[in-house]
Amino acid sequence: MKYLILVLCFSFTFTGFAQETWGNVDKNKVSMKEIAPVWPGCESNDVAKTDACFNQKLAQHIQSNFRYPTNAWKNNIQERIVVTFIVNTKGEVEIKKVEGKNKELKEEAQRNILSIPKMKPGMLAGKPKAIEYMVPFNFKTGK
Repeated sequence: MKYLILVLCFSFTFTGFAQETWGNVDKNKVSMKEIAPVWPGCESNDVAKTDACFNQKLAQHIQSNFRYPTNAWKNNIQERIVVTFIVNTKGEVEIKKVEGKNKELKEEAQRNILSIPKMKPGMLAGKPKAIEYMVPFNFKTGK
């Protein structure tokens, strides 16, 4: 009889712990926070500030490294070139696609993007993750 009471007490204890809730978990949905790459000098605990800094530094980089190819300028060649690139798991830039017609303008847009400095890679669930970006280049001579 003592053993029966002892066994019943343990079973009630385990049942009580088993029904304790530890939060709401939807087993059909898993959400993980993706963290964008961090441009050198943009390190911050505030994700919004880090993202804004990245966008500002990228725009500054593109503008300060922008060169209109001489031949294209002389011949008044104007075009919108779109470069799709990734910041890989090592924080390095890789060109994925360059869209446009003019070879010189495409090469210049690619050169500009490839000169982006190495940075801290994007993260997903604590692991490095390649993050994709798309940047348009508007080559206009104004002539």
